[in-house]
Amino acid sequence: MTDQAPRAPWRAVNGIVVLDKPVGMSSNTALQRVRRAYRAQKAGHTGSLDPLASGLLPICFGEATKVAGYLLDEAKTYEAVVRLGQRTDTGDLEGAVVEQALIPELTTDGVAAVLERFLGDQQQIPPMYSALKVEGQPLYRLARQGIEVTRKPRSIHIHSLRLLELTATDLRFEVHCSKGTYVRTLAEEVARALGTCGHLIALKRTKIGAHQSFVAHTLEQIESATRDALDHWLVPTSAGVQHWPRAELSAEEAIALYQGKRLSRAYPAETRYQLWHGEEFLGLGEMDELGQSLRSLRLMARSLMATPNGF
Repeated sequence: MTDQAPRAPWRAVNGIVVLDKPVGMSSNTALQRVRRAYRAQKAGHTGSLDPLASGLLPICFGEATKVAGYLLDEAKTYEAVVRLGQRTDTGDLEGAVVEQALIPELTTDGVAAVLERFLGDQQQIPPMYSALKVEGQPLYRLARQGIEVTRKPRSIHIHSLRLLELTATDLRFEVHCSKGTYVRTLAEEVARALGTCGHLIALKRTKIGAHQSFVAHTLEQIESATRDALDHWLVPTSAGVQHWPRAELSAEEAIALYQGKRLSRAYPAETRYQLWHGEEFLGLGEMDELGQSLRSLRLMARSLMATPNGF
């Protein structure tokens, strides 16, 4: 028996790689496979995609995990396909059909007019088949036991919703929506508004906030790539907040923030900033409600003894 080559040791990796997650895989499984490919000591993703769903899943390594939560808060864009005339207990094609209805004659103009009604702020009740927890129990576990509980409506915002394709049985739309939007629930609501019922049969995340320029890589590409290629595909941690305004700090100001102090700065109130000292990304900061002082939100790890004055 041939001895297998030892695996490379785990290493400190900092930065973000964007995975094009395949259908049929959980986000956590995808995360662990990408982490193993990079041999990264620390990794996290920026918001789960259901196994049914595919598309953009940023994987943050090392210090970049400190911006993961802010990427999670970003609005997302999805392409969704809805099968009309049938509703399932899960809201997608993995569930059992629990309702059937005739599909009325639909036109592209008529469907577009209905979609327009969903724009703006609204309340949405999370589906039972979701990872949302009630008293410590994920809703999907209760649903599998035939238990249905009351769910509180959540405030969401639909920025845009446009028809991409209409066939006799399916409609495909693109939605740009806030964090917390369940596209499965939206698909059911759209079908109901069209005079029938429906369920989601395909979902792809195509954009995350202002980061649609990121290049996504497939799992096959990542797992077969050389170490040099993997590192070349990393984007810097600051790219996760590239749309935030930038605050330039002196060495003295940077040291003060790392010591937990606030800076007296005249910036717009309650505005978040990228913090930089020259070409070094230091982390994230936020102004107080009066716009008079800047405090740190998350700071990148570094040695304050790097130079005689700390920077």
